[in-house]
Amino acid sequence: MSAPTSHAADGLPIATASNGQPFMPCDAVLALLRVVAESCRTLADDPDCDLHSAGAAIDIEADALEARAIAHTTEAE
Repeated sequence: MSAPTSHAADGLPIATASNGQPFMPCDAVLALLRVVAESCRTLADDPDCDLHSAGAAIDIEADALEARAIAHTTEAE
């Protein structure tokens, strides 16, 4: 059995706002955007990839972050 795939979003801090909703500090958002930009540059150099590939990669990261946010909110309750 292989290890689960890691995502850039896995290492980002998630905090809980006073209203109980998860949020990310600005520096974490900046780090995430820089990872997305770097991924796009990497995919741009790959002749087998296009903007659809970049969009799919961003969706995967968004799903990973959303799952963590939901889990963080659930744990806080």
